[in-house]
Amino acid sequence: MTADELRNLLEAVKAGSASVDDVAKRLAPTAVDLGFATLDFHRRDRCGFPEVILALGKTVDWVEGVVRRMADAGQDCFVTRVDDAQAERLAAKFPTGENDRLARTFWLPLPGARPAPIGDVLVVTAGTGDLPVAHEALNTVRVMGVTASLIADVGVAGIHRILKHRERLTAADAIIVCAGMDGALPSVVGGLVDCPVIAVPTSIGYGASFGGLAALLTMLNSCSAGVAVVNIDAGFKAGYVAALTARRIAKAR
Repeated sequence: MTADELRNLLEAVKAGSASVDDVAKRLAPTAVDLGFATLDFHRRDRCGFPEVILALGKTVDWVEGVVRRMADAGQDCFVTRVDDAQAERLAAKFPTGENDRLARTFWLPLPGARPAPIGDVLVVTAGTGDLPVAHEALNTVRVMGVTASLIADVGVAGIHRILKHRERLTAADAIIVCAGMDGALPSVVGGLVDCPVIAVPTSIGYGASFGGLAALLTMLNSCSAGVAVVNIDAGFKAGYVAALTARRIAKAR
């Protein structure tokens, strides 16, 4: 918190428009130690969105504990890579949350009305097998308050499928392209648009795809200048970067 923000907060208490509890929440420690996790409650102030929880490798009790503590602190809570046992526990303990088993995500928003979404992010997949990664990206964009839509199964094996969406592609603020196999689709899309294209190599493909490594190398070597690349199957990372981009553009407008 900057000096000006602190002064404004204290002036609000003095004027009666903010309570002591409000100030206590804002001035709470930046990190809270749960023993098995250390939560960063000021990440929203620094980065524009609260800490996101990676459920992979965590026990059911740990995931529930983190979600509960973040909810108690008045933070939105978004969890990625949620397995079946974790999803079952979260659905039972937080019935207002949104479980997406295709994307393997869980979303527990703050209660009350949310602002209308802004910006425009388009998620594109080369094949149907890329949809779990694409939906992780879609959900990430949406929970960050940005409009997101999907075009599925338009890979380069039938190039006419992506070309018929040319008008939609050129309207987006940022485009996420998820592709396995040869990973060629992001280069095609990058050559059609003037917005950032975030390429996500997926682990879909036969033996020589090496679990997405072949697609990753293709994307890193893209001739299209507007293509940037995230890690294999990193739908969350692509969604986060695309949402930040779209939010900046919306603010500039």
